[in-house]
Amino acid sequence: MLIAFISDIHSNLEALEAVWREVKKADVILCMGDLVGYGANPNEVVDFFREEMKKREIVCVRGNHDNAIAFGVEWGFNPYAREAVRWHQRIMRTENLEFLRRLPVRQLFTDDNGDTYLLIHGSPRAPLDEYLFPWLPDSEFRVVLSYMKQKNLVVGHTHVPMLRIVDGRRIINPGGVGQPRDGDWRASYAMLETKKGEIEFRRVEYDVEEAARKILNAGLPQFLAYRLYEGY
Repeated sequence: MLIAFISDIHSNLEALEAVWREVKKADVILCMGDLVGYGANPNEVVDFFREEMKKREIVCVRGNHDNAIAFGVEWGFNPYAREAVRWHQRIMRTENLEFLRRLPVRQLFTDDNGDTYLLIHGSPRAPLDEYLFPWLPDSEFRVVLSYMKQKNLVVGHTHVPMLRIVDGRRIINPGGVGQPRDGDWRASYAMLETKKGEIEFRRVEYDVEEAARKILNAGLPQFLAYRLYEGY
């Protein structure tokens, strides 16, 4: 079985399409949420997912930006993100907001080897909001893993690729498709061939200039466009 991991598309249609050309060959695509937020194509990204879910197995959870936009929750966001949330709420179609509302906060997946995966945007103890950064100590990950029984924890939210193995259990983050924050502007994702059992992190170039141009033309904060070039 070939498994693709993606997360944090953030309304970046150009990045999503570039990554999709690579991940569509997978048997299943696991998505850790934040389809929307920040970028200029929220309806197009949600439409894309809704259509692709008719064609292939996609397991997707709700992220904190999905949640904020779908339910009108703005607290805790910085001014740039808050402005983007409000813009998304104004322009998103009702059926796409309903799609986001129906996404589960957590989801389970079992591969062909019988290995289990818990998909969640943040962490098991704070599903939408906790950041699990790669530099956290093993002791912190042990506490997080105590909230679950599955062998694999798959998260997003940080936009930073990560593979941590603690006491034989894996914590996987494929990084950000639409807004990487590890200093590399290219869209990030990961693949796993279950027969080999190894996580492979990959990057793909996309039309970042077009994605940034759309953000500026939409009247969203300039910072959200310029950060795409730097990967932060």
